[in-house]
Amino acid sequence: MKRPRVLLADDHRIVAEGLRGLLEPEFEVVAVVEDGKALLEAARSLQPEVVVADITMPLINGIEVTSRLAKEQPGVKVVILTMHREEAYARRALEAGAAGYVLKIAAPGELILAIRAALSGKVFVTPELAGELAGVAGRRRQDAADPGASLTPRQREILQLLAAGKTAKEVGAVLGISARTVESHKYEIMRAVGVRTSAELVHFAIRNGITPL
Repeated sequence: MKRPRVLLADDHRIVAEGLRGLLEPEFEVVAVVEDGKALLEAARSLQPEVVVADITMPLINGIEVTSRLAKEQPGVKVVILTMHREEAYARRALEAGAAGYVLKIAAPGELILAIRAALSGKVFVTPELAGELAGVAGRRRQDAADPGASLTPRQREILQLLAAGKTAKEVGAVLGISARTVESHKYEIMRAVGVRTSAELVHFAIRNGITPL
């Protein structure tokens, strides 16, 4: 029988390899990646059925990745596996389109249950948070309610890096573009979201989850 295809993303390689060993008896682990950008690229090329991702990842955080996959590859289910036990993070992940939210401190069996649930079209939330999140699971964010919905993927990448405190030159080095191009994108982003200063832009990114967390 063909095993479901799972893509793992965690910036701690030892953790990721441990997860691979946990999942491989039941699932086909197609790749292990260490940052959000690599995750999106791998998801596009490998077409997994489920992505297991941390929230805190370099370049693009797990919530932003979830949001993009929901738009670009709606058939791919995302299960968040994280240390963040705060309700706010879980709520944002579910509203972005996550099919599961599991804490790393939970029993390994919870992750397997979450993947199985995602594959069957259900949403799994770790029991520690399930009561607080009643009514959120299954509700998906509407673009009209997302102030950053008009931004392109490249603009969101740039905004996240700027919000992380990188200079235009540093952002350009990460993305392989010039500092001038970064500045041009920055002012287009400011115009699109209706802010006037760099500080307001950073606050916008934080309020809307377009940050490295």
